[in-house]
Amino acid sequence: MPELPEVETVKRGITPITTGKKITSIFVGKKDLRWPIPKSIKKDLRGLTCKEPKRRGKYILIPLSNKQILLSHLGMSGSFRIYSNRPKFQKHDHFALGFESDEWLVFGDPRRFGYIDVFSEEYVTSHRFLKNLGVEPLSNDFNSDYLMARTAGKNCTIKSFLLDQTKIAGIGNIYASEALFDAKISPKRQAKTIKGKRAKRLVTSIKTILLQAIEAGGTSLRNHIQPRGELGYFVQSLKIYGRSGNPCFNCGSVVKEFKQTGRTTFYCSLCQR
Repeated sequence: MPELPEVETVKRGITPITTGKKITSIFVGKKDLRWPIPKSIKKDLRGLTCKEPKRRGKYILIPLSNKQILLSHLGMSGSFRIYSNRPKFQKHDHFALGFESDEWLVFGDPRRFGYIDVFSEEYVTSHRFLKNLGVEPLSNDFNSDYLMARTAGKNCTIKSFLLDQTKIAGIGNIYASEALFDAKISPKRQAKTIKGKRAKRLVTSIKTILLQAIEAGGTSLRNHIQPRGELGYFVQSLKIYGRSGNPCFNCGSVVKEFKQTGRTTFYCSLCQR
């Protein structure tokens, strides 16, 4: 599933085509995504002007001129594509916007775990998908004091904590693994033991890894592509994720893997403590 860097990359990619553009056409294909596309979406959006897209966790939010917000989530295989004129819609295209510039923004999702919604901006903090999201990891609010306060007394592992979207929004399996490796912290370590220098180290690693991944366009492993078709090249910089059985880049010992809360975790038992 796309994580914060992939979603941020997509958000930046669609910003030029949406910001300040008037919606003149709307296409709705199959409505049976993870949740149904609102039935009134064509009526609700036509003639409106898009404002600059925002990102919240793994969600893309496009504010509209009538004080509504168009929300999208990429799910496991969703993507946005940009066309210079009306495209021939494909089998798995579920939603698209046509603008007065003749450009089109198309949302496709073969596995249909993504979703689209429209709601009033007054509900941006109480919307069912957004209300329980934790702090943004690239914000100033995410620091070692926040991390220590939220992990205090927590018996779960630090890896599980990082994946909890109600604590930190946007981090998934790839970047949790990479950040823990960079910070030299074992994914098996209890969250409540992340204190002092260790907490500062982890916060720095999370921010650094996420920013590096955004700069590289995200990580293209299976489905992630940028809106104009480019791949994300952070996959070439992965130090631990997916490297089970290979030598650790730091110490040369064999990278291990195990299942942790239903996810495959990769780590170096010598470097990460």
